[in-house]
Amino acid sequence: MNKIMLNILMIALLLPTNIFPSTKLKVVTATADLADFVRVIGMDKVEVVSLTSGNQDPHFIEPRPSMVMKVKNADMLVRLGMDLDIWMQSLIDASRNSKVSYGGVGYVDVSGKIDKLEVPTGKVDASMGDIHIFGNPHYWLDPENAKPILETILKKLCYQLPSETEYFQKNYKEYLQKLDSAIVVWKKKMEPYSGEKIVTYHNSWPYFAKRFGLSLVGFVEPKPGIPPTPSHIVSLIEKIKREKVKVIVMEPYFILKVAETIAEQSRSKVIVLSPSVGGIEGIKTYLDLFDYNINKLVESLKN
Repeated sequence: MNKIMLNILMIALLLPTNIFPSTKLKVVTATADLADFVRVIGMDKVEVVSLTSGNQDPHFIEPRPSMVMKVKNADMLVRLGMDLDIWMQSLIDASRNSKVSYGGVGYVDVSGKIDKLEVPTGKVDASMGDIHIFGNPHYWLDPENAKPILETILKKLCYQLPSETEYFQKNYKEYLQKLDSAIVVWKKKMEPYSGEKIVTYHNSWPYFAKRFGLSLVGFVEPKPGIPPTPSHIVSLIEKIKREKVKVIVMEPYFILKVAETIAEQSRSKVIVLSPSVGGIEGIKTYLDLFDYNINKLVESLKN
């Protein structure tokens, strides 16, 4: 081997293994739900990484150096917006990746076309708890809201890879058909329980409740993000009895003990529903998410 070839080989061995980038579009998402949406449209044209899993409280995510590197290498970043994933901003700033910064070619906030609920109209301060000034941000828990989210992602993918526009549009239309068919099934299952009253731990479910005809009559938290006090617990127990509430809904990342105590004393039951993909074992896709939650809720309400 001559000296020139030896030098080339030595240089090659010292170079980073990812110097030859994948031809796939690298996408980072705030949640596993958004990652699933990107996958069903982008399929084999994208590499998708979610920064969180469904069993984490999206309000309290601790940014890590590994997350910074994922954002730094991303071509596209997809976030929920409405301040729910405000923790992402520190990652974007630290990454110095202009493509995924606000206004960049790869920056996507999917909340823009959402019909938002519970938008504050007066003064907002810390005494009100964890109030979001742009409205309740748990909008993906209405499956109809998946449609504007998917449309926003589709437009950005087509902009990023215009040569694949036809491919992305085909995948998008096929998925919408699956989603529409699933929504018909979910609504039919929930029809017998229209007007049913429920209590939830955190105010995560107003979009879900509105879509499926449920009435939210109380929360285990006296204010969003505020732990329940003894007086609030007593008051809530009485309200559950008075309103004949059968079910208290919880997310998997909250501690069960308080809710179980309330349920025991009010003769209701606690059920754990998943707020996101991956929140409970076996929920691998957005369609899985609603299959699980609807079936679990129906099973609990009919007994």
